[in-house]
Amino acid sequence: MVQTNRLSGSPPGAQGSAGARTPRRPAAGGPAARYHLPVLSLRPFLPTAAICTAALTVLTALTGCGSSGPAAAPGSSAPAVTTSGVPAAGAGPAIGTAVAIPSPSAHSGRPSAGASATPRPPAPARLHAGNPQGHEPVPAAGRAADTSHPTRVVGHGSPAGCTSAAVVAAVAAGGVITFSCGPRPVVIVLAATAKVRNASARVVLDGGGLVTLSGGGRRRILYMDTCDQAQGWTTSHCQDQSSPELTVQNLTFADGDATGEKTDGGGGGAVFVRGGRFKAVNTRFVRNRCDATGPDLGGAAIRVLDQYHGLPVYVTGSTFGGAPGQGGVCSNGGALSSIGVSWVITNSLFGYNSAIGSGANPARGGTPGGGSGGAVYTDGNRYTVRISGSLLTHNDAREGGGALFYVSNDRTGTLTLTRTTARANPSHGFETAGFPGVFFLGAGHPLTDGSTLN
Repeated sequence: MVQTNRLSGSPPGAQGSAGARTPRRPAAGGPAARYHLPVLSLRPFLPTAAICTAALTVLTALTGCGSSGPAAAPGSSAPAVTTSGVPAAGAGPAIGTAVAIPSPSAHSGRPSAGASATPRPPAPARLHAGNPQGHEPVPAAGRAADTSHPTRVVGHGSPAGCTSAAVVAAVAAGGVITFSCGPRPVVIVLAATAKVRNASARVVLDGGGLVTLSGGGRRRILYMDTCDQAQGWTTSHCQDQSSPELTVQNLTFADGDATGEKTDGGGGGAVFVRGGRFKAVNTRFVRNRCDATGPDLGGAAIRVLDQYHGLPVYVTGSTFGGAPGQGGVCSNGGALSSIGVSWVITNSLFGYNSAIGSGANPARGGTPGGGSGGAVYTDGNRYTVRISGSLLTHNDAREGGGALFYVSNDRTGTLTLTRTTARANPSHGFETAGFPGVFFLGAGHPLTDGSTLN
C-alpha cells in the first residue's frame, strides 16, 4: 500500500524484461493528433483470459438505469420505459410506446374489512452519483448549470412524451433542456444518436435525477464534433473553438455502444466529444462499451478530443460503473479516454470498469493493441489530470494501469491525486513502481496529497 500525506512519490519506473519503447506519431493528416505510447513492464506480460464484459443486466442497488426497467424494491418506484427502437421478437413494448412499470403494493389483493388504506409509497429517490466519501471543493467551472429557465422541455408530464425523437430533436435544437416525464424514473431508449449541432452556443441536458438515456446496447447515445461538417462547420479552426459548450447533469447514460464507429478514431460508447467545451455533473454511466481492440481508441463512457484553448473537461460527483456488472468495457479506458485533453475530476467514483484490448500501444507484433487504463486512459503532450476526493476500485487492465494510464509523450504533462483512494485495480501487464494500479510517464512523478494507493 502507498499512502501519502504530502506531495510525494517515487520516480516512475518499471521492472521486468521489456524495455521502454519510443513514442511515435502517426503520419500527418489524421483528424486528430494520435500518439503512440511506450510500454514499460513492471513484470513480464501475463496473458490473461479476456476480462468479463459488462452484460446488460438488471441494476441492483442502482435502479433506474436499465433499458428493460428493473423491478423496484418494496416502497420504491421502478422506472417507466420509453422505447423508440425495434424490440426483440415477442418481447418489449411496441415502437414509440411508453410502459410504466407499477410499484409493488404494500398489500396484495383486496384489503380486509376495516383495514386502513394502503399508505402511499414514498417519493422515488433522485440520482445521487459520485463518491459518497468525497468532499473536495468543486471549482466554479465544474458546477452544475442553472436550468431554472429551460429553453425547451422534453415530455408533457408523463413518460409517453419522453421519446427518442423528442430527445434527438431537443439536442439538435440546443439550449437548456430539461425533462417532464412524470414523478417516477424513466428510461428513454434512443433509436438514433443525439447529435449536437455546431451552431449551438450551449447545450445543457438536465435529467432532474430521474431520467436514463439508453443506447439499448446498439448505439452511441450523445455526440458532439466541431470538425464534423455534417453537424455544420462554423469556424476555420474547428479543433479549437469555444462552442458549443455541452453539459450533462443529473442523468444516467446506460448501455451505449460505439463499437464500429470510425469517425475521429472511434470510442465514446455513451458520449463522444471533439472541440468546444464539455462537463459532466452528478451523472452516472453504466454498462457502456466501445471497440474491444485497438491501440489508442477508448472511453467506454466518454471519449474527448480537443478542448477550447486546452481548458479542462470537468467531471464532478459522477459515477462510472460502481458495482459488479455495471462497469464500462473498451479496448482502453473502461470509463474515460482522451488525447491531448486535460481533466479535473472531483468527488467521483470509478468501479468495475475494464480495458480489454491486447498488445498495448504500439501494439506488440501479432496483437491488435490496447488493454490499458482500466478506468482512465489519457495520452498527449502537455496536459494535466487532476483527481480529487475520488475513489477508483476494482477496475482492471489487461495491459497497463489497472486504474489509470497517463502518458505525456514530451514528458511535460502532470498527474495529481488529492485525497483520492485507488485500491484493487490490477494491472496484468505493467504499472509504475510505487504506484499500484497506475502507469505514468510525464514530468517527474505523480503528485499525491493525502491519497492512498494499494
